[in-house]
Amino acid sequence: MTQTHSQRRSFIGRNPSVLYFLAALGLFTVLVTVMSEAAGTGLVSTSFVKTLGKALCLCLVAIAMDVVWGYCGILSLGHFAFFGIGGYAIGMWLMYARTENIVAESLAGQVIPPTPQEISDAIGNQIFGVVGSSEFPLIWAFADNLFIQLAFVVLIPGALALVFGWLAFRSRVNGVYLSILTQAMTLALALYLFQNDSGLRGNNGLSGLQNIPGFAESGQDVVSIVFFLASALALALGYLFFAWITDSKLGSVIQAIRDDESRVRFLGYHVESYKLFVFTITAIVAGIAGALYYPQAGIINPAEIAPIASIYLAVWVAIGGRGRLYGAVIGAAVVSLLSSWFTGGGAPSINLGVYTIHWVDWWLVLLGLSFVLITLFAPKGIGGLFDKLVRKP
Repeated sequence: MTQTHSQRRSFIGRNPSVLYFLAALGLFTVLVTVMSEAAGTGLVSTSFVKTLGKALCLCLVAIAMDVVWGYCGILSLGHFAFFGIGGYAIGMWLMYARTENIVAESLAGQVIPPTPQEISDAIGNQIFGVVGSSEFPLIWAFADNLFIQLAFVVLIPGALALVFGWLAFRSRVNGVYLSILTQAMTLALALYLFQNDSGLRGNNGLSGLQNIPGFAESGQDVVSIVFFLASALALALGYLFFAWITDSKLGSVIQAIRDDESRVRFLGYHVESYKLFVFTITAIVAGIAGALYYPQAGIINPAEIAPIASIYLAVWVAIGGRGRLYGAVIGAAVVSLLSSWFTGGGAPSINLGVYTIHWVDWWLVLLGLSFVLITLFAPKGIGGLFDKLVRKP
């Protein structure tokens, strides 16, 4: 049997947008790096480099959301919980290592060297004194081991998604009911983390995450550009990975599940296995994105995992155009950067005489209005406009 022309074409030939995206991302990364304070030019401030690095991480989790929703048809309102879990996993090591250095320096001048137990007690008091404790909870058993905590970045979101997805999909929960279940999971996790006895400092969360061990003498300008480059690399690899998946036979099946799940099941495919794979792998990628995001943010607390964050994520994907990987990137980048500008005081207030518009108060209204307008008049999102521009006759 001879192959069709489309089958003989290379992956890039079938998906030229992948090459365009990687080229644009590479050029953007080089420009920001050259203009950063770490490179000596100072045209882009360290704080803005961090903002851009965080935006790249949000683009990565938006791609994961697009694959699970835009391609597979599962509207998950819990993927930002996986994002937060990844942040907590790496944040535990960062906070432990930073506190250990502080304690070691403070005890170094003693005549009698402190015992390992005294050092451990001092570290525990520094970390958990804010919640009235000094003992390490069981979940901090491996907080001193970077490699184990990095493994947890992948394993914990993946395991949670695997268990939750298996229970939900085997029961054939679909549509809005599945969305409610994912939202309930996220809410339950957030409420648990708000408790002081959760072992993660309750509402205080984990702080000081921007102080990376080994970079104490380098300064935040170097730290920011390192994480910016790591975030850009993760986004490039994530985009390439999901583009490969959606272009494969697996991608065709999950899109068919989105369009007509009953028919795919009738054709003999085990629908639940495909949905479980997509749900789990996107949760893992979301965890990786979170592990890169929060060291740049410097702090993580349970509010980051609240259901509203996952709703925002869905809004970003809808605005960018679901079912298009570059649409998810556009939506996340545009909305997250505009959010930083409006809520960070960058947008000037407008005095109308009888009333002054402060964009900090009106940003969510503007975001909601944009979502409604795009849903009504441009259901394919911003990405759909690019489709029209490059559509071949």
